[in-house]
Amino acid sequence: MGLREIVARNLRRLRHAKGLSQEELADRAGINRNYVGMLEREEHAATVDMLEKLAEVLEADPVKFFEASDTSA
Repeated sequence: MGLREIVARNLRRLRHAKGLSQEELADRAGINRNYVGMLEREEHAATVDMLEKLAEVLEADPVKFFEASDTSA
């Protein structure tokens, strides 16, 4: 699994854990909703600054975006 896919999955997971839609996350982060969707579909790679902004909105440590999930469970 590539890093872009890991980030996309974790972004979606963290967003769902907060109960936010893509639109709500985008609004709180001050970005376009379509961009959030493109990140989650791996169509774009987020910058470090963008990941920091999204992590702040999601109240998460930015490192969480890079944690590979354990698929053996």
